[in-house]
Parts: sequence; C-alpha cells; structure tokens
Amino acid sequence: MFDWMAWTTPVVVFFVCIVLLLLGMTVWEIKSPTARRRGWLPLETTRGDRLFIGLLLAAYVNLIFVGASGALAQWLGMSSEPSVWFSFVFSMALLLLVMRKG
Repeated sequence: MFDWMAWTTPVVVFFVCIVLLLLGMTVWEIKSPTARRRGWLPLETTRGDRLFIGLLLAAYVNLIFVGASGALAQWLGMSSEPSVWFSFVFSMALLLLVMRKG
C-alpha cells in the first residue's frame, strides 16, 4: 500500500511529529480557544494559522535540502550526502520559532 514512498526513519519521524502536533493543537484548542494576535508575521494569526505556516515552511526546508544535498555534498567535498536529520532539526526549530514568535 505504501510502496510509492521511501519510508526511512527520518520520514516516519517527520510524519509522526506532524500527527502529534495536530493532535496536541486540537486538544489545546478545545481546552483553551485561541485569540488572534500579531507577531512578526505580517498578519494577525491564530495558533492554527501559525501551525499551518510553520508546517509549510518545514516541508519546504526538507524538500529544498533533499534537492540540494547532492550539490551540497559536492560543494563541501563530502564523500556522501549530508544526513536529512540536519534538515529535520532545522525545520522543527523553524516551526517552533513561527509558533512562538509569529
């Protein structure tokens, strides 16, 4: 059924984190409804808006890293491509930044 996708450990961890974030945000929203606020993003957002924007940014960061990792390895003179764990950690940090300050 899932033969079309390369289910490596980082991919599974990434999707598990997304599911846990969505479940956590759902419970948080039920217990404490959100109010719109303005952070450094150029619009008023709710927690759900910031989560959506952060997830999009995380996906883009990971896609860019996967696309550029071959060229990055060649540019840095590495014998193999860098681990996708670097992009995962960076994308989750970016997501947390958007959730906190956005």
